[in-house]
Amino acid sequence: MTGHWRPSLGFVLGGALGATLVVSFAGLVALRYLGPVIGFRNAAILLALSITLVTAVLGWLLVRLLLRPIRALEAYAEAQERGDTPAPPRHFGTHELHATARRVIAMAETLRDREATIRAFTDQVTHELRTPVTAIRAASELLEDGGALGRDDAALVAQVDGACTQIERQLAALREVARARETRYLGTSRLDDLLPGLREDHAKLVLQVEGGSVPLPIAGAGMKIVLGQLLRNAGEHGAGRVLLHAGTGNGAAFLEVQDDGAGISPGNAGRVFDPFFTTRRGAGGTGMGLAIVRSLLSAHGAAIRLLPAERGTRLRIVFAPSVR
Repeated sequence: MTGHWRPSLGFVLGGALGATLVVSFAGLVALRYLGPVIGFRNAAILLALSITLVTAVLGWLLVRLLLRPIRALEAYAEAQERGDTPAPPRHFGTHELHATARRVIAMAETLRDREATIRAFTDQVTHELRTPVTAIRAASELLEDGGALGRDDAALVAQVDGACTQIERQLAALREVARARETRYLGTSRLDDLLPGLREDHAKLVLQVEGGSVPLPIAGAGMKIVLGQLLRNAGEHGAGRVLLHAGTGNGAAFLEVQDDGAGISPGNAGRVFDPFFTTRRGAGGTGMGLAIVRSLLSAHGAAIRLLPAERGTRLRIVFAPSVR
């Protein structure tokens, strides 16, 4: 109800402090004058009951005007984080809490609408491009099956077919980026728990782990996607050994991934997280691997950056500080 009167935060806090002072002063005055009349023992008991009642009323008002709206807004934010569509809080308490809650709700709805727009745009683009790509692939297959192509024509058809494959990979990677920003992997994971599966999936790499028991604030399924992509990149760039180092600092968890591969040239260091940037286009690279990793981490309040390394590639993931 937008027309409902709501007291200001200063009025509520000032009123609570003022009422406390008034009750204390009134108790002293009442004890001074009631004591001789009904006895100081009885007067003290009566005043204690009166002060307890007034304090209970003040506590109820503070809970109703401050604590309940804050908890309702917290529950709304948690539901939004899980990907649910919760109803906005019904109680806002003070004027300031009402304004803050309205802004938080508007921001959450705006972000949800933007995610829906990105998802719809991605689905539309991939759908519209899939049909002509399929038609081009079918035409190239018909030309190849005809058997009347010269050497140059056959090479051109093979190039067209390879371009179709590349487009299909890019579309799939585009969908993965959108999915990475939308899907939330809430929970925690530890390198010690993920290590057996990672070693099985990347058998050619020697994996070393430090800080394997440090909890990382992403569920195992999400952390497996991140590490899987980073280890795949390391293997594709000639790495044979990868060090995974987890730890904590400044109230936040971090994870460093260091390999002994070919590394990244200084000229490409500033572009490695850009979508569609790759130095392996001829080998089928889409340039979306690190973009997917960054999108997934960003959706969980984490950041990834490239660090200088004497050899190979060194990446550092810093997670958002835990909220107590």
